[in-house]
Amino acid sequence: MRHKIANKKLNRTSEHRKALLKNMLNSLIKYEQIKTTLPKAKFLKPQADKIITLGKKETLQTTKMLVSKLQDTKSANKVKKTLSKRYVNRNGGYTRIIKAGFRYGDNAPMAIIEFVDRDVEAKRVDKKKKEINKNTPKAEEKKVATA
Repeated sequence: MRHKIANKKLNRTSEHRKALLKNMLNSLIKYEQIKTTLPKAKFLKPQADKIITLGKKETLQTTKMLVSKLQDTKSANKVKKTLSKRYVNRNGGYTRIIKAGFRYGDNAPMAIIEFVDRDVEAKRVDKKKKEINKNTPKAEEKKVATA
């Protein structure tokens, strides 16, 4: 019987588990969709929903709690300014888990965790403009002109 056992340990120490959760929360907030193993996604989902619910409250205390939980002011600002505004009319259920097959190396079950009504362009946050515009015709014309 599993009485009074709250969540999975994921075969990690408590410090490692807390750091893993914080990093995955920051990545999920930044990119709005991440691919991970199924147990990690199931571990992350309730915490992400709690972060969004916390961001919907407009007080200084909740802002400080967000910054302390995420350890990143950019992520906390995105939760307060964009994500909380997006889910004003929704009462919970801000994330979804989609099963994504099995990993090639160790056959671990994979999953995609994403925000409902996510911004598709959020995945391109870190990519440089040169990489994005690489396939445009103007870039090809410049290559031909210099040759």
